[in-house]
Amino acid sequence: MNKLFGYLLSPIFYIAFLVVLIIFQPIQWVCYRFFGLKAHKVSVDALNFFLTYCDFLLLSSVNFRNEQVLPLDRPIIFVANHQSMYDIPALIWFLRKYHVKFISKIELTKGIPSISFNLKYGGGANIDRKDSKQAVSEIIKLGRRMKDNTWSAMIFPEGTRAKDGKIKAFQVGGIATLLKVVPNALIVPVAIENSWKIVQYGTFPLSVGERLRWTVLKPIEPAGKNPEDIALEAETALKAIVN
Repeated sequence: MNKLFGYLLSPIFYIAFLVVLIIFQPIQWVCYRFFGLKAHKVSVDALNFFLTYCDFLLLSSVNFRNEQVLPLDRPIIFVANHQSMYDIPALIWFLRKYHVKFISKIELTKGIPSISFNLKYGGGANIDRKDSKQAVSEIIKLGRRMKDNTWSAMIFPEGTRAKDGKIKAFQVGGIATLLKVVPNALIVPVAIENSWKIVQYGTFPLSVGERLRWTVLKPIEPAGKNPEDIALEAETALKAIVN
């Protein structure tokens, strides 16, 4: 029954998702070109509000829980598991006051309405996975922007999406590189549940009626800890929720 409804609702979802992306492409351009980064961020926040709630068209629920008191005057490195592309709009929307920037594949900076524009001009790090020097350089530049602007970053340390929802071993490189530049950054794990189920049958049909959850967990103070211990602590905290 789930798959049957997926055949019916997936086209509606995809059309709505694409329309939102197309509408916000010129909105972002105007905001960025004429009013600057602050206006651009407002447009990106609004974009991701609509993308997040497109999930309702699949009869899925959206539940974002943050019971932590997080600082606004200190950079934060959010560390999350990664299950599908549908993880990201809710992270941007619900964590918008922390100015979260992403580390993305450089290929995504071209060809995707709204998303490519934001990745290119929004202040994140766009890395070439085939060029380790370029990747490290881009992450260092992101760390400097975090330090200068009190921005935050979102890292998916698994390095790829977990298609079955089970958390893979964390890689420490991104966390270690950012902490070299912003050693006072607070580490905050975010557990993502069930977004992998949306694409459990592939890109079509999408699954319907899933309970999508994002949970902000207890922060980790980096002082006195090496990046390997921090990554392991974050991984353990997420596995206690997700697996």
